[in-house]
Formats: sequence, C-alpha cells, structure tokens
Amino acid sequence: MKSPRNRPATRWLFRKPQDANLCEKQGEFHMETIGVIGIGDMGSGLAKNLIRNGFRVTGIDLKPDRMQAFVEMGGVAAASPAEVGKEARAVFVMVMTGDQAKAVILGEDGLVSQMPEGSAVILSATVKPREAREIGAAMKGSGIHLIDTPVSGGFPGAQGGTLTMMAAAPDDILDAFAPVMEAVSANIHRVGTKPGEGQTVKACLQSLIGAQFSATFEAAALAAKAGVSGQVLLDVFSTSSAGCGVVNNALEKIIDRQFEGTGSHINTMHKDLTISMALGEELGVPLHTAASAMQIFHAGRTKYPNGDNWVCTRVIEEIVGAELHRKAKP
Repeated sequence: MKSPRNRPATRWLFRKPQDANLCEKQGEFHMETIGVIGIGDMGSGLAKNLIRNGFRVTGIDLKPDRMQAFVEMGGVAAASPAEVGKEARAVFVMVMTGDQAKAVILGEDGLVSQMPEGSAVILSATVKPREAREIGAAMKGSGIHLIDTPVSGGFPGAQGGTLTMMAAAPDDILDAFAPVMEAVSANIHRVGTKPGEGQTVKACLQSLIGAQFSATFEAAALAAKAGVSGQVLLDVFSTSSAGCGVVNNALEKIIDRQFEGTGSHINTMHKDLTISMALGEELGVPLHTAASAMQIFHAGRTKYPNGDNWVCTRVIEEIVGAELHRKAKP
C-alpha cells in the first residue's frame, strides 16, 4: 500500500442539499465522481441508480460483458481499482468475498493507494465481520473513511434503488455521505459506528432469510406432492401471516419454473449462510434452523451450481417425484 502522503489532497464540499451530486473541488464546480467495484447483479444496480441520480460513475469488473453493459448505461470504465478511486469521493465495493474486498481496497493497486483524503470506501459486499474489522484496522491513518454497510433487497432492490443498508460508521461520516447512499437505498439503518458491526447485523438477517427460503422450498414440494396448484399456494401464502417479500418472490419463481438468470445466484446465499454459521460458532450460539437451511442450499448448489436460490426446490421435488407449477397438471 502506498504511503498516504502520496495521495492527492482534495477538499470536497456539497454545493447545496438539493444538488448533493455536485461538489466543489479546488474552487470549480463539477459532477461528483462515485466508483463501483463489482458490476454484477448487485453492482450494476448500484451503478445504474447512481447514474440516474446525476453522479459520474467509474467502475470495474472482471467480466468484459458486464463492463460493456456498464459503459452502455453511461458509466466510465476503469482499468484498475486504483483508477476507480483516483478521483472518486466514494467507492462502493460489491465483490463476493472478504479476500476480494481486501485485494481491491488494500492491494498494491487498490483503492487506498489513490483515493483522495476525506473520501470513503463503502463496503456494501457481505463479508465476515472479522474481515471488515481487519480492513478497517488496515485503513487507519490513510485519511480515507470506511463505511461498513452490507445491503439487503437482492437483485430487485439493487436495480430499483430500494436496498436496505445496515450502515456502521461515525454519525458525521454517515451524514456526509448520506446523499451517495440514498441514491441506491430506500432504508439506511445506522447499526453501529465501527467496521464489522454492519456485517454482524447482516449475518443475523441472513440466518433468518435462509430459514424463510428453505421453509418455502419444503412447503412447495409438499404442495406439489399433495396435488395443490402453485397459484393456490401463492394466493394463500401471500395473504397470510407467512407472506412476505422473501416467501412471495421465491414462490413466484418456483411455480413459474424460473431457476436460472433471475439475479439471485445460489452461490451468494450459500456464502452468506456460511458467514452466519461461522459467527454462531465464534459466539457459541446454536443456529439449528440456519444450519438446516445451509444444508438445503449446499444440496442445491452441488446439484445445480448455475442455479438461483429457488433451484433448491428442484432437489426436494426430485426426492418426492412431483413438481409445483402455477397450474396443477391434470
């Protein structure tokens, strides 16, 4: 990591509240630059909504097709994480693992080597709380802020700009970067002040969501075996006390047999449950239901590695010899 003194010192000031995407840099007004690293199902939504809100967005992803789509939506392609951060007031890091987050933030060609003092890394990826703490510790003295804020809402929330954020950073930092975060989120919860505290809340949330998913998959297979139509099940579930966004969306995908390409790849939830289980182990908390969900996702990921979350239902359906469709087969 390059010495902090080698980074450009940049003074950022919002012009006025209603024009929070415009800033003053060395006396000249210009469009504020925000970065996004990782332009997949989630990151592409971040980029799209930042652009819609008037920000200049630079970004990078390892897949050329994602980069092309990013440029076509109005983004500015970068060649490295350092280039993404060079002029950015804030950079969202939406990668898959903690090791990837460390590499793009702290690596020799990472964000911290080039980002201006007073800017912020917004860690929106879901990683282990310990990994977020390690990143925060490594960034001390850099002059760059870390906002630990994993998100929830999945592909629809990312694309629609309605994500829920679990944000951990000092209040003055969250106040300063609120306009950037509000461009991609409908709900920003201040859950702590230190790195790792956002990730801890996300791990708790995913233990619950994993259980909701797995229970829906099992209920769908039960209904299929009993000869109940998927539409009937959806009508009842969605208007009952069990109905919620997680259950309703999963059931819609199951009964329409949409098991790939829906923006919710099984690898992500499998990884998140791994984090939840690791936190439970670390703290000595039994997570019986989350553990069962973890095994269901493990089975789905093993059998259908290219599938989305709901593909786990197919594994159970194959065991019982019945499939749930929107209309029951005669």
